[in-house]
Amino acid sequence: MDGLSGDDAEVRLDHVSYAVARDSFVSTVQRIGSALGAGFVDGGVHPRFGTRNFILPLSGGTYVEVVTTLDHPAADRAPFGQAVARRAAEGGGWLGWVVSVDDIAPVEARLGRTSTEGHRVRPDGFDLRWKQIGLLELLEDPQLPYFLQWLVPSEERPSADPRTSTTIHGVSIAGDAASIAEFLGEPADHPLDQIDVAWVEDEEPGLVSVEFATAHGPVTI
Repeated sequence: MDGLSGDDAEVRLDHVSYAVARDSFVSTVQRIGSALGAGFVDGGVHPRFGTRNFILPLSGGTYVEVVTTLDHPAADRAPFGQAVARRAAEGGGWLGWVVSVDDIAPVEARLGRTSTEGHRVRPDGFDLRWKQIGLLELLEDPQLPYFLQWLVPSEERPSADPRTSTTIHGVSIAGDAASIAEFLGEPADHPLDQIDVAWVEDEEPGLVSVEFATAHGPVTI
């Protein structure tokens, strides 16, 4: 794959996503929130994907998402719903990592298809909108992130209002550094400038763990 260039190469970690079955959704939100020292907020429903989430905005411009499927046909049709359902069926855990770009058009051109528009209406009534692409690659190769372009002002994005001083210090990924770097168009030794990326051995490729810097010391989930 050709790498991105210029401003398009400035990919940023947007959030990390943890997928669970519906019957363990609430307990997982409580468990991770307790570990990170802050409570999650209801993110709302993704009607086009057949999913819903709770989010925890962190310091440093990122957030954690805990997501589950709805009993809705969209969960079976949409790639994101399929990815969440598959991870939940495997017992739950980290679904993946998501990078944001200012312009998703070059990524669309490189992957040869258009992005999918997503939205969810927050409990306060605001319609949060974005474009995303790369879920098909994630389904085929769980080590890869997917791309997102927000369609709302920065002050309305999920990471805009941190609920804690906790930050994401680093992520550990089982996979091939060169493949991920090529997919992102970034150097393999530091694919994301603001956090550490460690490559680890694991039976299955994908996001293995996330290290958080909290007020009480490091926490790895």
